[in-house]
Amino acid sequence: MKVGVLSLQGDVREHARSLSDCGVLASLVRRPSELDAVDALVIPGGESTTISKLARIFNIFDPIQERIKAGMPVYGSCAGMILLANQVEDAIVGQESFGGLDVTVRRNAFGRQVDSFETDLTFQGITNPPIRAVFIRAPWVEKVGEGVEILAEVNGHPVAVRSDHLFATSFHPELTGDNRIHKFFIEEVCEPALKSASARNVVK
Repeated sequence: MKVGVLSLQGDVREHARSLSDCGVLASLVRRPSELDAVDALVIPGGESTTISKLARIFNIFDPIQERIKAGMPVYGSCAGMILLANQVEDAIVGQESFGGLDVTVRRNAFGRQVDSFETDLTFQGITNPPIRAVFIRAPWVEKVGEGVEILAEVNGHPVAVRSDHLFATSFHPELTGDNRIHKFFIEEVCEPALKSASARNVVK
């Protein structure tokens, strides 16, 4: 399995390191040809508006949307969650998202940079110890659509969700040295989605 990390802005190398530590081939993705070479994609934390604008500049915005619609497994953390959401509250004028995940996300819901915090989370599908989660100008999920599974919450607000081949967290697992979130993405999201896609191709 080859997993790409969208390398336009944000915690790119930290995600690539976490993926490599999980035993998968991680590569940096900035151009459509590099996207074509990967089976799955991680959209890192950073600034969602900057990432979307750079995706347009590098002509990779539409190809990512098309791959998402085609079933490519994608994990978005923090800004990546915003970019996967179908609807974004408190978005700036003209802000775009790749979409695909049937949720409404609120930008900077937990506050500004000075309001950043860490907490322990109970995460569905991951056993003890709890996940140590780092929130930096983080969003939260305000509404979930049908078929979206809530995996973790903070004060009643969903901060980790999954729908079929798409997975998103409000927090930054790449900053803690605990790779269980990335392992979850690989084993619980990527492998089933890619196996299903392979089976469909065989039937065809």
